[in-house]
Amino acid sequence: MIENQRNWAGNYKYSAARLHRPETVEQIRELVSRCGKLKVLGTRHSFNGIADSPEDLVSLERFDQVVALDRERRTVTVEAGVKYGQLCRYLGREGYALHNLASLPHISVAGACATATHGSGDGNGNLATAVAAMEMVTADGEVVVLSREQHGEQFQGAVVGLGGLGVVTKLTLDVSPAFDMRQDVYENLPLSQLEDHFEDIVSSAYSVSLFTDWRDARFNQVWFKRRVTDGASFELEPGLFGATLAPGHRHPIASLSAENCTEQMGVRGPWHERLPHFRMDYMPSSGEELQTEYIVPRQHAFVAFRALDQLREHMAPLLQISEVRTIAADNLWMSPCYKQACASIHFTWKKDWHSVRKLLPMLEEQLAPLSARPHWGKLFTMPPSRLQSLYEKLPDFQQLLRHYDPKGKFRNMCLDTYIVGAH
Repeated sequence: MIENQRNWAGNYKYSAARLHRPETVEQIRELVSRCGKLKVLGTRHSFNGIADSPEDLVSLERFDQVVALDRERRTVTVEAGVKYGQLCRYLGREGYALHNLASLPHISVAGACATATHGSGDGNGNLATAVAAMEMVTADGEVVVLSREQHGEQFQGAVVGLGGLGVVTKLTLDVSPAFDMRQDVYENLPLSQLEDHFEDIVSSAYSVSLFTDWRDARFNQVWFKRRVTDGASFELEPGLFGATLAPGHRHPIASLSAENCTEQMGVRGPWHERLPHFRMDYMPSSGEELQTEYIVPRQHAFVAFRALDQLREHMAPLLQISEVRTIAADNLWMSPCYKQACASIHFTWKKDWHSVRKLLPMLEEQLAPLSARPHWGKLFTMPPSRLQSLYEKLPDFQQLLRHYDPKGKFRNMCLDTYIVGAH
């Protein structure tokens, strides 16, 4: 068995017999050619077995370089193991930005894109929507390059590839001119206010996150991340739909210090020091947690909140914090936001899988009428047939898998259960 064979949270034990750390694409090609079953391991931030393999795992931790910045085309090309924190610092120095970031800057670019990981913002697609081209080593050991410009629908199917098409070695991402932001926090927003004002709230800033512990019918905090332009003045209201402006810095979990969090209180700063919730030079958690996330069509957001509020007594004892974000629609086949704007409801649980596993079917039953889709890298108990029915492009994705990996070299129990096992 491989050493240190658990994920970041420690809740999942990898079953692979061997872990490889190649340094060149040629070494990856050789590994792919001789291995029977193979998966790529990113920064181990998945909470389930989506990145596991029964035989061999490949770490791309040595593929951590920024390859090129194309100022004319406004793209940056990176090796697949680059982490967002590293890339953001580089882009910041060069005067460029990504359109969005996840709450953690410690995750790898390729892993986040492969699982449709996202940030927040009405106009912001998930992180994979920034991908303009990708290079990967396919099951026969060949290097394939796909681009948005040249490969159309096939490209849209490959970007959120769930690790099933090959070993992604490079990604080219869209960038834009760098911008500054400010972050302000309001406290104690009544849940009832979201029935009529959810859209008003989430559309009022570039990125908005709402936090609750589900102990009461309210959101403990609302984080507003706004773009700042030179010469523009901005006056904050002391109250907002029943919420009040926080008088000091806040951590999403009220009992914890805000030291690890990005700057608040309206202080202006670079985009990459405001879009994440947590600072790049701090690890925000020891990993003592479990995570679940369900993504619902935007129009069902308030109904989802009401449905979950009915389970408050069951959730609250197991919960550290829950976060609501919005995500723009996209055209990526296996993205939960394929052709629909969405709201995501994220849960950070205490590390008690026995109890959480009993609770998740209750949550999923409450959200089932709303076509809720689980995040590919988080914990869920949804039956495969139910999950498969939620992805209209699944048959096309299955065909894409067969095209690039006809013998299932990059498949594992997770893909066999939830993707390939559909009829």
